[in-house]
Amino acid sequence: MRIAIIGPGALGCLFAAKLQSSTNEQDEILLIDHREERAEQLNKQKILLESGTDSNRYPVTVSSSPTALAPVDILLCCVKSYQLPSSLEFIAPLLTPRALLVFFQNGISHLKYSEQNTFGATVAYAATSEGATRLASGHIRHAGTGHTSLGYLSPAADSDNRQLQRLQQKLEAAGFASSISDNIAEKLWEKLFVNVGINGLTAMYNRTNGQLLTSCAARGKLKKLVREAESVAHAIGMRQENDPVLATLAVCKRTARNISSMLQDIRNKRPTEIDAINGAISRLGRANGIPTPVNDELIAQIKKIEAQYQ
Repeated sequence: MRIAIIGPGALGCLFAAKLQSSTNEQDEILLIDHREERAEQLNKQKILLESGTDSNRYPVTVSSSPTALAPVDILLCCVKSYQLPSSLEFIAPLLTPRALLVFFQNGISHLKYSEQNTFGATVAYAATSEGATRLASGHIRHAGTGHTSLGYLSPAADSDNRQLQRLQQKLEAAGFASSISDNIAEKLWEKLFVNVGINGLTAMYNRTNGQLLTSCAARGKLKKLVREAESVAHAIGMRQENDPVLATLAVCKRTARNISSMLQDIRNKRPTEIDAINGAISRLGRANGIPTPVNDELIAQIKKIEAQYQ
């Protein structure tokens, strides 16, 4: 099986390295980077992965030329949500009918890509709580283990289900706790609630996930952000088995030392995914007559921070 990971960021390198560590002679792991110079450097230095007290380098093949690659079986799309249009155009040569394209983005804006005929490849979705921090190019710290849910938004053919099962087995063999969900939309919303409550606040306050719990102001805003998202979800017919506020607080505690992806972006002066996360709640709120003033305010504050380095 040939598995390609699109995006050499924290999550992409984490999956590439771990999958490479468990690969056999029948498998091949590829990492795709649109920048030729960086791809060449990653091939030379290998991916350095820190996990606990362990530190190892993994010789993952990195390519900047999708047109030069043979067909692949599975593509894990691990780029930022705002990078999707250009990334999908870049990897178009690999989007064949035999390929399974799995989206790993934060938020829900990528759900618009659910139509399989858009690419020719079969489209699936993943909701992961694995934590990864990019320390330098190709240098990643596994900041916290989590769980990865995989699934289709609509019923899939038996052959596609078997392909997804094979991916799930590969992830398990690589040390990722994973499962296949028959309601992946619910899993994506569960992750969205957590991101809505944590990511923007960590970026605004420059704090780790756990440090949000030590501030009454931050903790109070977290609850309001998630409650607004819950109201929007109910307005569009989404229901949750568990209280999303309690679930988000639990994630803060469980990942106390984690630096959220949005805080990493702010510290590295990169664009954030605020539009795909809190922005999705704000847009759906307006469309359904649900006020989202706390989310709206947070979006404005993050945009103000971004404007300082753009």
